[in-house]
Amino acid sequence: MKITEFLAPESVVSSLAATDKAGLVSELSELLQKRVPTLNREELSLILMDREHLSSTGIGEGVAIPHGKVSGLNSLVAAFGVSKPGVDFNSIDGKPTHLFFALLAPENSAGIHLKALARISRIFKSPAFRNSILEAKDSKAIYDIIAAEDSRS
Repeated sequence: MKITEFLAPESVVSSLAATDKAGLVSELSELLQKRVPTLNREELSLILMDREHLSSTGIGEGVAIPHGKVSGLNSLVAAFGVSKPGVDFNSIDGKPTHLFFALLAPENSAGIHLKALARISRIFKSPAFRNSILEAKDSKAIYDIIAAEDSRS
C-alpha cells in the first residue's frame, strides 16, 4: 500500500491556520470534504474529534494522525497539513504537533485502515523526512517529498 493511493496533491496544505485541536480538525475536515464533496465537513470533524476523545492521535515527534471511519465512503481518503508554529494536540510526548495526516476509511475496513495507519507511522518516524517536510517551500514540494519517500519503502 502506498500513501499516494489515498493522498492527492490538492489535499496537502503547507500552512494550516488553526491554533487549537478543534480548529485544526475542522481545517483538515474541510480539505477532506473538498476531496469527497458528498461528505459533510461538520460530520467529519465530529468523527475525527470523537476519535480524539478516546485518546490523542498525536503520536509524538511533532506528528499526529487523526483518523476515523465514515459510512458511505468507498475508499481511503487523506489530507495532510503543516503547522509551522505547532499546535497542542495532546501528543504522547507532550510536545507541539506540526505535521497532521488526517485519514478517513470506509466504515467496514479494519484491515486497510490499519495498514494505512501503519504505513503513515513508519514513514513519519524518520527525523530527516519530517524536517524536509517542515522546510519545504510549498504544498507541491511537500507532496513530492511524501511521494518520493513513499516510493522508496
